[in-house]
Amino acid sequence: MPDPRRSARALARRWWPLAVAVPLGAVAGAGYAVVSHPSYVASSYVVVVPQNPGDNVNTVNFAQAYGRLTGQPQVLIGAAAETHHTVATLTKLVRGTTSPDAPVIAITGTSSTADDAVQNADAVARSLIAFGSASSKETGVKLVQLAAAAEPDAPASPSAALDTAVGGAAGVLLGALAMLTRRKAAPAETAETAGAAPAALPAQAAAGTGPEAVAAR
Repeated sequence: MPDPRRSARALARRWWPLAVAVPLGAVAGAGYAVVSHPSYVASSYVVVVPQNPGDNVNTVNFAQAYGRLTGQPQVLIGAAAETHHTVATLTKLVRGTTSPDAPVIAITGTSSTADDAVQNADAVARSLIAFGSASSKETGVKLVQLAAAAEPDAPASPSAALDTAVGGAAGVLLGALAMLTRRKAAPAETAETAGAAPAALPAQAAAGTGPEAVAAR
């Protein structure tokens, strides 16, 4: 019958990298969630509509084109004056996304405060509408605000549960890599030890201390 204490020691020697890395990773993730600055997210929606009712063929294509222009200086310059941010700052705080089957542009603003996130999203939406209206005669479409941004109730990040889980997962990965490295190193050490033992026999025989020399005496 195997000794439970010996089995426990063997398991501890084998799995200790995971046992150490996982809690440390989880603690690091939770610590990051505590010290990192909150980030709020708010989205404003703009829809592309045709100038002539019933002509919906190109509205999706125009929505995708205007969505890609959301972060361009010619669109953001109007919103920069309204939000008191520079164009370079707004480029980092606002992004536009589109749908492949609907002529809708979602303009998402981020900030360290909920009010500023809403203001960034709505200001860029209004600036994009003004930019599109300037060429509506040529394009045959116009941009209309579908929904203003709603103030978020809580920050989108950090998330204590998510960051802790990510830290624990990173610990699992690092612990597994450490175990794999130890397993690869163990056979190499065994092979070196096995190769060194026979080499000592000729030296012992030459010195008269080997088993054969002792028997001869």
